[in-house]
Parts: sequence; C-alpha cells; structure tokens
Amino acid sequence: MATNKIALIRYQTIDKCLQNHFRKWTLEDLIEKVSEALYEYEGITSGVSKRTIQGDIQVMRSEKLGYNAPIVVVDRKYYEYEDTEFSIHNSPVSSADLDKMKEVISVMKQLNGFNYFDDMNEIITRLENNLSKKNPQQTNYIQFEENPLLKGLEHLNRLYQAIVKKQALLISYQSFQSKKQEPMQAIYYPYLLKEYRNRWFLLVKSRKSKVLYTLALDRIVEFYELANEPFVDAPELDFDRYYDNVLGVTKTPKDREQRVVFRVTNKLAPYVVTKPIHATQKLLEETENGTLFSIDVILNFELEREFLGFGEEIEILAPRLLKRNIKRRLEKAVEFYKN
Repeated sequence: MATNKIALIRYQTIDKCLQNHFRKWTLEDLIEKVSEALYEYEGITSGVSKRTIQGDIQVMRSEKLGYNAPIVVVDRKYYEYEDTEFSIHNSPVSSADLDKMKEVISVMKQLNGFNYFDDMNEIITRLENNLSKKNPQQTNYIQFEENPLLKGLEHLNRLYQAIVKKQALLISYQSFQSKKQEPMQAIYYPYLLKEYRNRWFLLVKSRKSKVLYTLALDRIVEFYELANEPFVDAPELDFDRYYDNVLGVTKTPKDREQRVVFRVTNKLAPYVVTKPIHATQKLLEETENGTLFSIDVILNFELEREFLGFGEEIEILAPRLLKRNIKRRLEKAVEFYKN
C-alpha cells in the first residue's frame, strides 16, 4: 500500500499546482513541489525523478485511475489544466452516493489487505482519498477473518493474471505428503483460484498426467509464466460449479457425492440449522434423541474434520465408510488421553 500512497501524494501535489492559474508551471517546478511534499508527508529525502513526474502526468491524463485530467503544455514548456475548473478531486456523485461508496470502500479495503490485485489497490486509494474529504473520520464496522502469517498470498495477483491470460505455468511445489525434501517441478495449466477457510488454492491440470490437481498457494515455492507453452483448456468442466458437491477443495472429476446422514443433539441443532454444513443440507426429523440431517457431498478429509469439530454433539449414521473413518479417528484421539 505504501507505493500507492506515495503515488497519490504525487498526483495530489501536481493537481494542487495546476489549480493555481496565477503561476506558470514547468516540469522542473512540479518536480520541486512534489519532492517537497514527499519529504513533508513521508520523510523521503531522495526527491523524485523527471521520468516519474512525466509518467504521473500521463497517468493523470489517462482513464487508468479515472482522472482524465485535461493537462496541456503551453509554449512547449508550461503545464496547465485546459479546463480551469478541473481538479482530480471533483466528484459528480451526490452526498448520498458518497456515503454509500464510503461503506463499500470500507469493506473493499479489507479484501485489499491480501494485496490481490495492484489495480484494485490504486482504485481504492484514489476513491478513499476523494471520499475522505467529506468525512475524514470513517469507522470500520465490518471485519473479515484474515491471517497475516499465511504464506502464498503474494502469488495471488500473478496467478490470477495467468488464469485470465491463459498462460501455462512452471510450478515448483512442496507437498506436505511428499517424502522428498526438494520441491517437485512440473508444468500446469491454471483454471481457478479457490479460497477455503482463509487459505487459497489453485486448480490446475498437469501437462504430463492430464490430471486435475488442487495446489495450496502456501506450498508453492516459485513459478514462472511460460509464454511459448500452448495453453490447454478444459471445456468439459464447469468451474463455476466444480466445488458445489464438496466441502473444502479435495476432489477429482471422477468423485461422486454420497448421501450423508447425521444426528446432532437438540442443543446443537439450532446452530446447524442457521449455519448449514453444506448447501444441500436438509432437516429430516426432529426427535427427543436429537435432530437428523442429510447432505449430498463427496467424502473427503475436510468433511471428516468438519464433523470431528462437533465432538460429542454429533453422530454419523451413513454412509458406513464415513462412520468407520470418524470412529477410527476418535479412537486414536482417545489414546492421547488414557494416561
């Protein structure tokens, strides 16, 4: 965020200068004023280069940040606004619109905390700056769960761009299950980014095996875009619904969902009703001994962990395989507490 904040200071300073029509502004004048502002607000003593200011002027002229500033050069030397009423802080929206946008930006800033997309950073910074003039003290009333210690978040923007641009990737991946200490390197075709419980995953197809894999971003050591490697699509898969029949991210295209029936205590039942375990959840029966539910999902590790989290408040009735797996895990857990 620091880079965007510094860029915003430069844009604001140039804008303030060009609003002063009683003085002619050369490029050297703008460099001097911006350098002074950077020192005043950020303590930067290295100043700013001519190329940077020229680039800032081009950005302000363009639609990249929505400024479209009418900056013209007079006598091949002096910079000014062709429209004397123009400012990058001008906003055509109403006060009510401003209030709504402030609320949206407050939420967007938390999403931005993961540094997903550089362009979003710039947009949020600019909008926040414009709107803060109306109400500089904005309290944040919404918070998202986040873990600043999570690894792999720095990959999000590049991976997203690779998916959009359909670029094959050479990925070095260190699996938890791999017995080798060195990361495995292979070529993959990226299709989808998936978030599950504050952890990010990349759905890919291996060039070698043609198999779909879900790679955890925190296990990706490094990766490179392969400009000369043809990208292979997967038109047979509907990625919008690929994870609809699963809790978490562990599945293959060949897996099929099963009907899972479970009983929870009447004490826990209201929580399961208001926060369903899966979108397919149905309430089957309410009895004195508990409430019966069903879900239609693929059996996987994440599902078992979800049920284990309910402890003694839940009983798996079907299918037998899931019931057996849960029983085995609980028996192993009991062993830790026998002494």
